[in-house]
Amino acid sequence: MNLKQTINGWWKTLNSPTSRYSLLVLLGGGFFAGIIFWGGFNTAMEATNQLEFCISCHEMRDTVYEEYKKSVHYSNRTGVRAICSDCHVPKDWVHKMKRKIQASGELWGKLTGTIDTKEKFEAKRLELAKHEWARMKASDSRECRNCHSYDGMNPKVQDESASQKHLQAIKSDPKKTCIDCHKGITHELPEEPEEE
Repeated sequence: MNLKQTINGWWKTLNSPTSRYSLLVLLGGGFFAGIIFWGGFNTAMEATNQLEFCISCHEMRDTVYEEYKKSVHYSNRTGVRAICSDCHVPKDWVHKMKRKIQASGELWGKLTGTIDTKEKFEAKRLELAKHEWARMKASDSRECRNCHSYDGMNPKVQDESASQKHLQAIKSDPKKTCIDCHKGITHELPEEPEEE
């Protein structure tokens, strides 16, 4: 049997009507199965965006979550709170899926024990932070801009240093993005290794 005959045989099988169910029942069943799958998939994606999921492992709960609770993103004068996914998960579907796939590598680190103690986490903190800073730089701090924008800023109520830097960034440096100046705004900055 050659390749052409094999393909023709498969095509004939796929095109043959079923003796048990009509094509309409099969299409309708597939449509509803697709809706159920898509709903379940989206529900799972949203569940993994919840703060409770993010801090369900002690590596996050005992380190970066404690830092976050001391930050302006947790408690501030306006009462607006950003949670983990607001800063670390894009809103649009394509970038969100890409980020979720990348996050599976972080789960791998948890499962294999490379960050399962505070000491191991701290030893990898700089590497993890650099990955996140690079991701944010590459996206022009997209997640920051979901809540913050130059148009929405009032430089008159900012302290003098912040006001000057924001006005300078608006006017002169289109390549500069939020993460260039705001590393460590929510989480402690990792220690740089000492140069010898």
